[in-house]
Amino acid sequence: MRLSLLIATYNWPEALAVVLQAVRKQDVLPDEVLIADDGSGPATQELVIRAQRDFPVPLHHVWHEDRGFRAGAIRNQAIARATGDYVLQIDGDIVLHRAAVAAHRSFARRGSFVQGSRALLSEARTRALLQRGWVEPGPFGAGVSHRINAWYAPWLAPFSGGSRDTVERIRGCHIAFWRDDLLRVNGYDEAYEGWGREDSDLTLRLGHAGVVRRNLKFAAVAYHLWHRQNSRDALDRNSARLDEARRSGRVRATLGLDQYLHNTDLLLET
Repeated sequence: MRLSLLIATYNWPEALAVVLQAVRKQDVLPDEVLIADDGSGPATQELVIRAQRDFPVPLHHVWHEDRGFRAGAIRNQAIARATGDYVLQIDGDIVLHRAAVAAHRSFARRGSFVQGSRALLSEARTRALLQRGWVEPGPFGAGVSHRINAWYAPWLAPFSGGSRDTVERIRGCHIAFWRDDLLRVNGYDEAYEGWGREDSDLTLRLGHAGVVRRNLKFAAVAYHLWHRQNSRDALDRNSARLDEARRSGRVRATLGLDQYLHNTDLLLET
């Protein structure tokens, strides 16, 4: 199984540098890394160019113009360029434990997608890590909350609990899919613009297509760097659209992944 690691980012190269540092340290590397860049300025491209010089696997930069929060659109573009059978998706503020990629490889099962968990880091702990480089804090470290999600106990992973509902507490910041399942539902629905619900819509439609949810804890530990919340201005509108998608039972996004599948201009070979 080839695994593509997709990292969504926007104008926070300091965090992305730490995230990539943790990817380099993985016990088992992904087969490729795609930076899904929602319109960042030159500093992010410069960071990727520097990292590409000695990155241990192919590292690609997929970028589009900054026209507000369009995470679904840029993720679709990165998925279209992915060559892996399996897509592990994180945000550019999610730092992975060294065994996380290996855990996702072994946990993957056909007919399912996987919701990962994450521990949260405080503002002070995040600031210190960005200044000094990544040192894993562990479950007992200062500035760590949701500590149970920082426990590395892979023998417990097969017994992971949590909701099986395909919408409840879905977090697109740490989630994994089979790429052909994403193609079947046409990826993210790009009608969702502005923060909120685009990831829930995707997993809802996967459920409509018969793809079940599984939860992975204790083996793919991840830490979420602190940041200010995104604007919630679009949340009500996007929630209403999600409700309509639930009622309709639709599977495919009308405006989705298929528009990029034959576009060779998406990949910035920097």
